[in-house]
Amino acid sequence: MKPEAKHFSTMLGNKEVSFETGRVARLAGGSVIVRQGDTMMFAAATLGEARDGIDFFPLTVSYEERMYAGGKIPGSFFRREGRPSTDATLVARLTDRPLRPLFPDGMRNEVQVILMSFSADDENPLDMLAINAASAALMISDIPFDGPVGAVRIGFVDGNLVVNPTFAEMAESSLDLRVAGTKEAILMVEAGANEVTEILMVEALQLAHESIQPIIETQERMAAEIGKPKREIKYEQLDKNLVELSNQRMGSRITALLDQPYSKENLYGGMDELKAAFLEEMAAGEELTNERTAELSQAFGEAERTIIRERILNEGKRPDNRKVFEVREIYSETDVSPRAHGSALFTRGETQVLTFATLGTPKEAQELDNLNSQDSKRYMHHYNFPPFSTGETRRVGGQSRREIGHGALAERALEPVIPDEVEFPYTIRLVSEVMASNGSSSMASVCASTLALMDTGVPITNPVSGVAMGLIKEGDRYAILTDILGTEDHLGDMDFKVAGTRNGITALQMDMKISGITSEIMAEALKRAQDARLYILSKMMETINEPRPSLKAHVPRIESIKVPIDKIGAIIGPGGKNIRALQEETNTKIDIDDDGNVFIASTSGVGFEEARDRILALTETAEIGKIYTGKCVRVADFGAFIEILPGIDGLVHVSQLASERVEKVEDVVNVGDELTVMVIDISSEGKIRLSRKALLEGWSAEEAREHDSPRKSGGNSRGGQRSGGDRRSGGDRRSSGDRRSSGDRRSGGGDRRPPRN
Repeated sequence: MKPEAKHFSTMLGNKEVSFETGRVARLAGGSVIVRQGDTMMFAAATLGEARDGIDFFPLTVSYEERMYAGGKIPGSFFRREGRPSTDATLVARLTDRPLRPLFPDGMRNEVQVILMSFSADDENPLDMLAINAASAALMISDIPFDGPVGAVRIGFVDGNLVVNPTFAEMAESSLDLRVAGTKEAILMVEAGANEVTEILMVEALQLAHESIQPIIETQERMAAEIGKPKREIKYEQLDKNLVELSNQRMGSRITALLDQPYSKENLYGGMDELKAAFLEEMAAGEELTNERTAELSQAFGEAERTIIRERILNEGKRPDNRKVFEVREIYSETDVSPRAHGSALFTRGETQVLTFATLGTPKEAQELDNLNSQDSKRYMHHYNFPPFSTGETRRVGGQSRREIGHGALAERALEPVIPDEVEFPYTIRLVSEVMASNGSSSMASVCASTLALMDTGVPITNPVSGVAMGLIKEGDRYAILTDILGTEDHLGDMDFKVAGTRNGITALQMDMKISGITSEIMAEALKRAQDARLYILSKMMETINEPRPSLKAHVPRIESIKVPIDKIGAIIGPGGKNIRALQEETNTKIDIDDDGNVFIASTSGVGFEEARDRILALTETAEIGKIYTGKCVRVADFGAFIEILPGIDGLVHVSQLASERVEKVEDVVNVGDELTVMVIDISSEGKIRLSRKALLEGWSAEEAREHDSPRKSGGNSRGGQRSGGDRRSGGDRRSSGDRRSSGDRRSGGGDRRPPRN
């Protein structure tokens, strides 16, 4: 029996978006295929059993990027999809962030959302469809979920905000804003921008929230018409009486700890001691069960959370006693590593990041194997978060999702100021090592990376700084916090990161732990962030205020030259023989683009000059009137063939070898000898006539042609050109030329004796 599919559709911007369910994956809790154009995203949401002994909600969102969706075979050795790509990981994180706050508090059942690309055209991006598909699958499933969520991308093209832009439109856009939210408020923001203003950003956010309303309404209609009844599950709930008891017993001691001089170690260590004291007092000499210990620990944690938040809201007192708008103390330095191409250390409070910069050749750009329109990138930012940075121990392995996400955010923040390849033909890699973390290490990596780029000598268009903002909100009361601590991030309601230059925003990321915020709060947070960014930037400029005028001595110099496209093969040579030999002999790295741009990288100016000169020689074309010094490659009785350029030779007739009469060619030149000659003619077939006599007599090319005896007797076919090292053509010329020269000699040999002027 053919499954019956249900279809729903709406408009997102000026494009139709359709939702289909019931045709596939009918055993999942809920499944949906979302389609826009020829792009299709599948989502399945499934509810598992409750996990015992945990104090968090076990939600997993995975995106399986299937290359068949774009008609591609994976480029890996096994020719199948392996570990998620960076883009796939970022899409999974992007989907997780707006969904997570909308599950009921105390939920401990496993929820798994799996996304798969079914089709990918060259017009419509997949990432926003992923959020909409996941939300729709949850809405029609049996999983408790306080959605729906709608998501949209906003671009800024030719002075206009564009809703749901295509790949082509995004290529021309100075803004890439991705927003997810509910009917009432915005939940998640991710943006990259080319220095846009805060005013434009707020306008774009408002447009985004308006634009997702049809998507939200469609999901509500789907849930009403075909949604499954929500499953009854058990929620973990705090004992309010126990929380109150914790407040009574420990409140004054928590407050006293918060009034002491601040350090992360003192605060976290002090809270651990107070919690241990609370557990001991509540045990009253009896051994606590694991369940009771977890219950008491949660009650103490809630008391801590309440006290810290109320101090901020009522008194403006933060854990480190800063004002709500105050930035922590900043220190920075550059040139930390003597052999890295550039390095910088940035410290803000107890957060510290050390960034290293490396410059490489164009061929070291990263090749991308994904379903996006971008197939490579020459600027990369990697972020590492080792366990010692938080004073902890844990397994050290590959990059976590968090590390990938923070690296991508910093990369997005700096990308608008990276010089283009024509101006600065390097591949650039930045690695940010978090040395210590107590709040917003991602924005510290932006600051450290800006300093490292300037220390390297990369001519960035503007320096970039970043700051993380927080929010404490209870009802209508709220406080926006500048430069949040780890505690404020953990106990707060918002993590709002903003990076930019003096001119505007380059990156923005917002995550909410509550059901959303209004555009008014967002605008206020952006203004506070702008003030903080500019202050941080001014402190950074005290260390280094512009890129160094030159690269360090051990950095490879890369310069480019342009060669004719039809000469690329001559540079590369058969099987790459020429270019390999050239690199080895000159100690350089050479990259050649299909458009004829040749990039030469060398730590030695001599090596670069030699490589450049040899490449130009390989690609040079003979010019009439130009003088060359070449090697004799063949001697005949009528003249000598001189290789004036690699693979190209011409004929010096015996009459043009010297001012006086030459009886025998070998009297003047032998194979292997060097001879300086002038090009006096090039035939329509490419055969080159050379003259040594023109140089001895001071003739021009025209005068030399007038005195060229073979031309007077009609014998100019003796000249020859050997192109691309083809010696066989020279052999043909020799046999025919021998016959013709014999005829010339029989006619009296007049061409051997040109008149003397």
